[in-house]
Amino acid sequence: MIASRDEVAEYLFGQGNNYQSQNYFGAHRIDDESVAFRVWAPGADLVCVAGDFNGWNVHEDPLVPNHENGIWTGILKNASFQDGSRYKFVIHRGKTATFKGDPYALYAETLANTASLFCDGSADYDWHDSDYLARRRENMIAPLQRDVLPAVPMNVYEVHLGSWKRHEDGSYLTYHELADQLSDYVKDMGFSYVELMPVMEHPFDGSWGYQICNYFAPTSRFGDPAGFKYFVDTMHRKGIGVILDWVPAHFPKDQHGLYEFDGGPLYEYQGKDRMEHASWGTRCFDVGRTQVQSFLISNALYWLDEFHADGLRVDAVASMLYLDYDRKPGEWNPNPDGSNINRESVAFFRKLNAAVRERFPDCMMIAEESTAFPGVTKQDGLGFNMKWSMGWMNDSLDYLTIDPLFRGGAHHKLTFSTMYCFSESYMLPISHDEVVHGKKSLLDKSFGDYEQKFASTRTFLTYMMTHPGKKLLFMGSEFGQFTEWNEQKSLEWFMLAYDKHKELQTFVKALNHFYLEHKMLWELDQDGLAFKWIAADNTSDNVYAYERFSSDGNSLIVCLNFSANDRDDYRFPVRESGYYKPVFTTDAHEFGGRTLYSDRAVRAVKDGYGGWQLKTKLPALSAVIYIKNRKGN
Repeated sequence: MIASRDEVAEYLFGQGNNYQSQNYFGAHRIDDESVAFRVWAPGADLVCVAGDFNGWNVHEDPLVPNHENGIWTGILKNASFQDGSRYKFVIHRGKTATFKGDPYALYAETLANTASLFCDGSADYDWHDSDYLARRRENMIAPLQRDVLPAVPMNVYEVHLGSWKRHEDGSYLTYHELADQLSDYVKDMGFSYVELMPVMEHPFDGSWGYQICNYFAPTSRFGDPAGFKYFVDTMHRKGIGVILDWVPAHFPKDQHGLYEFDGGPLYEYQGKDRMEHASWGTRCFDVGRTQVQSFLISNALYWLDEFHADGLRVDAVASMLYLDYDRKPGEWNPNPDGSNINRESVAFFRKLNAAVRERFPDCMMIAEESTAFPGVTKQDGLGFNMKWSMGWMNDSLDYLTIDPLFRGGAHHKLTFSTMYCFSESYMLPISHDEVVHGKKSLLDKSFGDYEQKFASTRTFLTYMMTHPGKKLLFMGSEFGQFTEWNEQKSLEWFMLAYDKHKELQTFVKALNHFYLEHKMLWELDQDGLAFKWIAADNTSDNVYAYERFSSDGNSLIVCLNFSANDRDDYRFPVRESGYYKPVFTTDAHEFGGRTLYSDRAVRAVKDGYGGWQLKTKLPALSAVIYIKNRKGN
């Protein structure tokens, strides 16, 4: 006997291996007057479909259950049910009837309105990014399959679409407006990727998108799914990659969402020790349940396939890996051996990342993982391609807040990361989480008076861009927004009317383009032999110097002076004789600096021990980058 397509889809879903479950579940058009509905709700006594088409009647259009697998199916014959029609599933359990959004809806209402919107997923979009995708395949497949960072520049601009820029009346820009304006800005500024905070439909702006109710639906705040495809397409046509934030850790307790979907725990864990993140007020996905695995892995692949995303940044990985994450003693149960690792999550991540590697080997999976869990970016570990270097972020931002008079005692905070930065594939993040909740904006974190804050920020960003690893900077940091980020308002673009902020933006643009143009800073990010400390222990001076190499043997020398004092005659060792020319400095006049440096090449002199050294001027709170220049000019 040959199984039907329906039987195969349902069998694979139950096994946790239906990786295109959105093509079966949800609402799908059969013909001009008929739509098939399917939903997984094993605990329901009755499931009906309601909407504008039947006056939201809770009993009029029932589905038929399969009691073996908990899947309810039915066909609606109603010519009025067309694209954009509003509907929900009605879950009857006991004496309660609850309206639930379609977990597989491709489009949904937002904010105060919570209905699913019918969207014919077969409608084609005319993509124009084939050249970009061909370059992506050429550049990304080999390194991602070898567990190394790609030899491409990655300086990522993290964006919250609802607050990057708004209309004068405070209303949102559309996907089309965002695509055209943001792509031009990002390209001009020299960023190579954007990373979008979650665009999946969420009912509450204050969650920043991290409390999702409709995992398959781009938020309708800015337009329809075709509009979001236009956004990605436009970015790709400008040569800009698109990374999407993705949230498999938890979901909110909004009644219309996944919360107790069939009248009891379904997508979430059932045990009280794992069910909730109390401090977040959310439910945790039961990733050990095979049907939930099918749902989540289908969703991850959907965004890479349907919307051509270049990768997913996976949120809150640590919260999934540890049974005791944010839980007090007595609130969690250890494994039989006493350990605290959630083995179901480990297995899920391996399965998820293997599925992505097989189907989209040129797409990135990036973990927000804040612990020392081993092998996060190894195929024999969790299988991610990159992880955020949260240790680097915490140490370096702590250092930035310290009075230069006392930075000597914290000198190691800028050197320690090189002890581990080649052990995993790292991205260095200055993200949205670091500019909210009293942490201050990046500019305001910097110790000192008004002038010193800008000088320190320029020097810090140079350190970040020349440190091994890929980079991420949150929007607004590039021009020095002073106040903390507020998701309800546009960035403070008016600050660019002030010289210092415009000069900082000019600096970040120049630094980004310098990074893009010098492969020493990105070609061998994960090769320990391509980085060498020159001066790592000058604690009393607050000075650091190191060298970055490319595969052809060329190098850049980076010198950082984090003290508030000019170093008029500073000496540090170099490998060979010759002339070294300053090619970038944070102290340039156009960046708001004092222009105390000289742009003439410096000749190395003997150090008295058989080696060579440079004697140079390092302005206070500044960075200078040198390149070997045999011409001596």
